Amino acid sequence: MKLPNGYGSVVKLSGKRRKPYQVRKTTGWHYDKEKDRQVQDMITVGYAATRAEGLQMLAEYNNNPFDTKAAKMTFSDVYEEWSKRKYPTVSESNVKGYTASYKACGTLYNRVFKDIRLVDLQNVIDTCGKNYPTLRKIKVLFNQLYDYALKNDICNKDYSSFVDVAQYKDRNPNKYDRNKFEKDEIERIWEQKDDKYYQIVLMLLYNGVRISELLDLKKEHVHLDEQYFDVISSKTENGIRKVPIADKVLPFYKSWYESNHDCAYLLHTEDGKHFTYRNYYDSYFHPLMEQLKINRTPHCCRHTCVSMLAEAGVDQTIIKKIVGHSGAMTLTEKVYTHFDIKELVDAINKI
Repeated sequence: MKLPNGYGSVVKLSGKRRKPYQVRKTTGWHYDKEKDRQVQDMITVGYAATRAEGLQMLAEYNNNPFDTKAAKMTFSDVYEEWSKRKYPTVSESNVKGYTASYKACGTLYNRVFKDIRLVDLQNVIDTCGKNYPTLRKIKVLFNQLYDYALKNDICNKDYSSFVDVAQYKDRNPNKYDRNKFEKDEIERIWEQKDDKYYQIVLMLLYNGVRISELLDLKKEHVHLDEQYFDVISSKTENGIRKVPIADKVLPFYKSWYESNHDCAYLLHTEDGKHFTYRNYYDSYFHPLMEQLKINRTPHCCRHTCVSMLAEAGVDQTIIKKIVGHSGAMTLTEKVYTHFDIKELVDAINKI
């Protein structure tokens, strides 16, 4: 049966092929100098195993034309296009998180995106060997890519919403015990107070900041006379705050402040460079804890500070102000409550 002009065609290709029928469509004409005649400009809609399947594909295309280039995009192609638009709008830490998640998806890189199914996505989760928090980040990446793909007619269905990571919630091979430091552990750290790197641990225990907030703290934001420092960049809105410096650790701040006049940061490496988290944790914090046979992470310091403040009877609103708890404050606390630095210093000095 001859197809109508402009409808398209289904052509059987030579050789032994799994899908030998090429489904194609004329998009226009151009003059070929060598042939001295007008020739067709054609796009390939797809390939089919049978002529009947090819005709069905052609009919569906004519009924609802789609971008054939988009239809051939691989998982990696979609990621590249999405990341060009996404990464300039998010923080560096978010970029690192998305990049790490993408690295776990190697089995999908060269797969045509629209042909990927739930079983393929779930296989990444089931076999990558990552811990639960990382699996959640991988699923978030899937969600983002499918949202982009649907908006750009690259695929027709979002399989990412069906990916199951909850089954691994209690099976976290890299999970750390984030309980607070025991009193005897804190005492053992105090015994090492003459070591400037143990001093950093004590500073963390008595200020409640996130480790990134302390490592990124510049001297210009440290006010030794008034006993506080400003956190000007944080993962949450409430994290932008003034943090009091306790009397017992104030000498450590002064010592670090005066230790290297060429470095803009309060804390620094031996050669005066800015600490990265990985460098600090791997080369300093973890070895120091191992030396004292203490199994804790830097985040445990923050948790411990909150616990010590609560045990000392400090008002919960003041605790939230000091540590910058996201989402923990009521509207009244956020809008109407104000504490001056002296009140915050008095509070931190109770522990």
